[in-house]
Amino acid sequence: MAKYLYVFHGGSAPSSPEEGAKIMDAWGKWMGGLGAALVDGGNPVGQSSTVHANGSVTGDGGTNPASGYSLVEAPDLESALAMAKGCPILNSGGSVEVAEAMDM
Repeated sequence: MAKYLYVFHGGSAPSSPEEGAKIMDAWGKWMGGLGAALVDGGNPVGQSSTVHANGSVTGDGGTNPASGYSLVEAPDLESALAMAKGCPILNSGGSVEVAEAMDM
């Protein structure tokens, strides 16, 4: 089975501790529902920097900065995309980038 990287983009911060608890519960349920397909639950990430080909560095995270990641296993891209469609970040205006992790 192939591995797929989920790169989370955007999403909004909770406005209260209660909302934060609901969001964490939704993430826990989604990840739990992935079962053995979840290889690495990943983590949120902080503000990113970009190193450009000319050696310059920008600290703005680019046009669509990453906000977290996970790694899953799926038989094909369509299955990986179907699992990503249940991600809670989609409920808060975020998106999930899906890319196959190539074995080298």
